[in-house]
Amino acid sequence: MVDVKAQPGFKTMALICLVLLYSPILILIVFAFNSGDIIMRWEGVSLHWFGVAFTNPEFQNAAWNTLRISAVATIASTLFATLAAIGMTRIKPWPGMKTAFMVINLPLMVPEIITAVATLSFFALLAQVLGLNFGIGNIMLAHIVFCIPFAFMPIRARLEDMDLTLENAAADLYATPWNAFKRITLPLLVPGIASGAALAFIVSFDDFTITQLVAGPGQTTLPLYIWDQTRRPMTPEINAISAILLLVSVLFITISFLIARSRK
Repeated sequence: MVDVKAQPGFKTMALICLVLLYSPILILIVFAFNSGDIIMRWEGVSLHWFGVAFTNPEFQNAAWNTLRISAVATIASTLFATLAAIGMTRIKPWPGMKTAFMVINLPLMVPEIITAVATLSFFALLAQVLGLNFGIGNIMLAHIVFCIPFAFMPIRARLEDMDLTLENAAADLYATPWNAFKRITLPLLVPGIASGAALAFIVSFDDFTITQLVAGPGQTTLPLYIWDQTRRPMTPEINAISAILLLVSVLFITISFLIARSRK
C-alpha cells in the first residue's frame, strides 16, 4: 500500500491547508485583545472589549438563550441517542433496523440548509393547521433532532466495544434485565454518554443555519448575535465575542475527544 504521507508535495500542501484554515482564526483571537476602536488596526493589548462584551445586555440575553437551548437539546438528544443505541446493539436484529439507522444518521448526510428549510416548513404547518407555536421551544426541538446523530455515534461505538460477558454473567446470576443494565451496562456506558453529550452540546451551541430560519423575534443566540453585528459598524467587541465562542467550542470538543480516547 502506498503511503500518502510519503508522496512528493504532501507536507507542503498539508501546511498550506493548515495555514489557510487556522491563520484567520489566530488573527481574530489576536485582535480580540486590541485596545483600539477599529477592528483591524492594532493599538495595543487590552481586555477592554471582553469587558464590554460581558456587560452588553444583548450579549447576555443571547448567551442565556444559547445556554438554555443547548442544555435542553443536549439532555434530550443524548437520552434518545442512548435508547436508540441500546435498541440497535443489545437486542436481536429486527426488521427495519438498517432503515432506522439510516433515518437516525440522516441529518449528517442532508445539507443543513435543507434541514433548516424543512424544519421551518414543518413548524409553519403546525402553526397554520393546529395553531401551535412553541416559541423558543421550536429551536429546542429542531436542535434535539439535529443533535441526536452526533450523540448517537460515540454511544453506539462504546456499546459495540463493550464485552457482553459481564451482562451474560449477570443474567446467569438471575439479575433482571433492568438490574443488569443499571449495575453493569450503564456504568460502562457512561464515558460514551459523556462524549456524546459534549459533542451534542457544542453542535447545538454553534448552530447558525437552522437557528436562523427557525428563530422568532427576540430569540437571538450567540451565532445569530454575531451575524447581526457584522451588518453594523464593527468594533473589536465582535472579535472578543467570537473568541469566547471559539473557546467554548474548543473546550467541549477537547472534552469529547479526551473522553473518547480514554475509553479505548
